Amino acid sequence: MTKHDPVPSLAQQFIAGEVSRREFMKRAAAVGLSVAGAGSALANQAGTAAATAAAFTPEMIAQRAAAQVAEVPREETLVAVRSPAEGKYVEYNLWNPFLPLANHQLGSHMTSEPLAFYSAFIDKTTMWLAESYEYADDYQTLTIKTRPNVTWSDGEPFSAEDVVFTFNKLVEVGAAVKWGADVQQFLDAAEASDENTVVCNFKVPAQRFFDFVAYKFDIGVYIMPQHIFQDQDFATFNFFDIEKGWPVTTSPWRVVFSSEEQKVLDRADEWWGVEAGVAELPAPRRFIYLPDPGEQGLISGIIANQYDIDTGIQPAGFATVFSGNDKVSTWTGQESPFGYTDWWPHSLYLNNEVEPWSDPNVRWAISSYIDREQIIDIAWMGASLPSTLFVPDYPPLQPFLEAVQPLIDEYPYLEHNPAKGDELLTAKGWTKDGNGMWLDESGQPISLEIISFFDFTAVGPVLVEQLRQAGIDSSYSEPPNMFTRFSAGEYTGALFGHGGSYSSDVYYSLRLYQTGSTKIPGGHLVNFSRWHNDEYDALVDELYGISPTETEKVMDIWKKALALWLPEYPDIQISQGLHRLPTNTNYWTGWPDAENPYVNTAHWHLTWPLVVHTLKPAGA
Repeated sequence: MTKHDPVPSLAQQFIAGEVSRREFMKRAAAVGLSVAGAGSALANQAGTAAATAAAFTPEMIAQRAAAQVAEVPREETLVAVRSPAEGKYVEYNLWNPFLPLANHQLGSHMTSEPLAFYSAFIDKTTMWLAESYEYADDYQTLTIKTRPNVTWSDGEPFSAEDVVFTFNKLVEVGAAVKWGADVQQFLDAAEASDENTVVCNFKVPAQRFFDFVAYKFDIGVYIMPQHIFQDQDFATFNFFDIEKGWPVTTSPWRVVFSSEEQKVLDRADEWWGVEAGVAELPAPRRFIYLPDPGEQGLISGIIANQYDIDTGIQPAGFATVFSGNDKVSTWTGQESPFGYTDWWPHSLYLNNEVEPWSDPNVRWAISSYIDREQIIDIAWMGASLPSTLFVPDYPPLQPFLEAVQPLIDEYPYLEHNPAKGDELLTAKGWTKDGNGMWLDESGQPISLEIISFFDFTAVGPVLVEQLRQAGIDSSYSEPPNMFTRFSAGEYTGALFGHGGSYSSDVYYSLRLYQTGSTKIPGGHLVNFSRWHNDEYDALVDELYGISPTETEKVMDIWKKALALWLPEYPDIQISQGLHRLPTNTNYWTGWPDAENPYVNTAHWHLTWPLVVHTLKPAGA
């Protein structure tokens, strides 16, 4: 991951001339930043911006984008930026997306086509490798019809056997790979009754299975070619050898170069989906992924038309982007909030397996010290909203929030009430020293290390200052191994989000807190808080066997689960997650936005190919 200097966006605004010195000092004081501290923040940010700008030149970008492959004109190339671990693509040779250290967000979502795509923004399923599916009346069996005349890039036919092989391998290896435990828990076995028919036999009624395997956001099961994987170790095979044509794919994309510095995929001239009427051949002839050069590099690069889409930038940077390049837009055009509400509401995670954060009263105290409105006003320049529990603020989920409002009134999880926090910690036997900092019951100082990544660069310092003012000695950093530590439970505090439910089915959000998901590899549908409650686990297991259409039963389980979850408050809710992605129309048009929300814009999500198939040349 590129290491970002975690300085509040306020300093960036001042440097850019977007706020006056008086306004800067006023807002800095609001979070307890001294005059000296404000000066230091400005100096650090100015130095960082200058250094990044000096390194980020068109010549350097051209050098980084050049691959040892045939030339393709810039106007026929789609360039995206995504920050991998340690500022480089350390997993560049891992194109088997099931591997725990692989990451579909960094390229394999372009080569691993799904059975179907689902767009939550328009509630639409688009069948892809699958043509149709049907459940038995008891939901114990699912029949999937795959499309005929689909071929892998090496000329071998794609068939139901590839789907069966993939599903059964996941049952066999389980938690050794991504999604293995999820499939293993419910699928008994799959079989092919003919070359285009898959029959899935379940251990329990599994009416969510097809929805689960279809691609949406970061959830979905990849399909691998049996004729190659059957001779390999499914849990270790990296599936990368350009001379052999690996990764073999049904998609129109071929990996022609992959290194720590960049990934290059070229489009084939023929693709089965055109004749099948699935989609048009993508207009771009080349797709390039480049590492994130840092905030100033992202801004400079899209202004200079070096990038077509950035990973997200801070709200303070958009004025500079728009003034430098009027062809750049966002989900909301050139107006705040510059993005859409993601499925990923933000939290402060406290490791429930580490004292003193294992104590619910300590977690409630920390929550009481947090002023969400101040975080939104300063870190997000007002362009966000408070969390709605651990589900996104999507209309289909509103009835669930309304149903537990009496419980929320009893446990006001967003309340800023420092006196309540003091009361909880005092009752625990904690005291404050002469500097107003908390000591535990044995007289030892309390400290909280909070880690995260670039999404929270502006949030971390504001949160830390709020906690320090309340007497919690806190720190914020963005270490290059943040994701590894967070997934392994080697942290005390972390800023992160929740990738769970996206529709009226709350199962996936409730799944985030099951004990069994703690050790699932891959970073999705995982219990990052490491909270354990057997009664809660049983309720979520029961919910899986209930159809989302049985609304009364689903709501009953939701209320029972929240009655267990909310008093314990495993992680501390902060705000909605927004994707603020600059999209450049200099070379490509047809980006999704609020006027045409055919899918979310995130180029790292599994639905990104829907965007690529839709883009058109700017001159067309």
